[in-house]
Amino acid sequence: MLAAYHKRRRPPMDVYRRHRPAHGGAAHLRPDEPRVLGQWNDFTCIVVGTAPNLATAQAWETGPPSDGDPAV
Repeated sequence: MLAAYHKRRRPPMDVYRRHRPAHGGAAHLRPDEPRVLGQWNDFTCIVVGTAPNLATAQAWETGPPSDGDPAV
């Protein structure tokens, strides 16, 4: 009965953190541009900050979970 509800609340592909280029486009083509950091809050991805470049964003994405991260 609640299976459909729980399915909608799962993050896409079980990704709890993600980063996107601030100005859109392909991330790998412009590694020095700023990134918008997003985190799953059990309903949608919300903006939690910015990173100055791709390397910093990737380190945040794969780093240790913060207090607000769900247990994975």
